[in-house]
Amino acid sequence: MEIPVSGFVVSSEDANGRHSHKLYITAWDGTPVHTHAFEGVTSVDDGHAHAYAGWTAPAPSGVPHVHGYHTVTALVHGHTHVIRGTTGPAVPLPGGGHFHEFEGWTTVDGIHPHAHAYRGRTGDEVGR
Repeated sequence: MEIPVSGFVVSSEDANGRHSHKLYITAWDGTPVHTHAFEGVTSVDDGHAHAYAGWTAPAPSGVPHVHGYHTVTALVHGHTHVIRGTTGPAVPLPGGGHFHEFEGWTTVDGIHPHAHAYRGRTGDEVGR
């Protein structure tokens, strides 16, 4: 099964000379895609919380859908946590567009191993 995908690749090199590529998908099977920004602060566990921010994975516009998401929290007390999951379905906004709700638990980390709960709503869609 072949699905036509269009987009572009951005090449970059960091200060240490490491080369990387990022793929930005703009259409999937002829349907434009979009993403959402998300951010928040985790629950307080082991005496602290972590801020986080990121972008969802692209998903088709104009159809029922969800988004994958993945980010790493800010460094606090010498450690970070990974946040990853799948959003809930699209929730329409009154003037058009939509957002998604998300929630879960971070990975376990820290000198005293622990995890944090998180939950929130994405921003409106970008790129449609």
